[in-house]
Amino acid sequence: MIRVKRETLEELIDYKLRFLNREIDKILTKWDYTNPELFLQHARDGTIEEAEPDAITLRQLLKERDETYQMKQDWNSNK
Repeated sequence: MIRVKRETLEELIDYKLRFLNREIDKILTKWDYTNPELFLQHARDGTIEEAEPDAITLRQLLKERDETYQMKQDWNSNK
């Protein structure tokens, strides 16, 4: 275990969230979508072809973002 200032950890978490949001936006912009769920649905049902690799990446990025938001929320509620 190492000691780290709380402010430093908050900055790292915020940086990670910004990075994840940028990567999510890049994928959605590439396919001209604003709603990630709609993009995933259209990739799944074949409405948009050849989107499977980006859909897999997007799904992972969304999961990681949700987990990071949850961690931040849990952490802030335990101040």
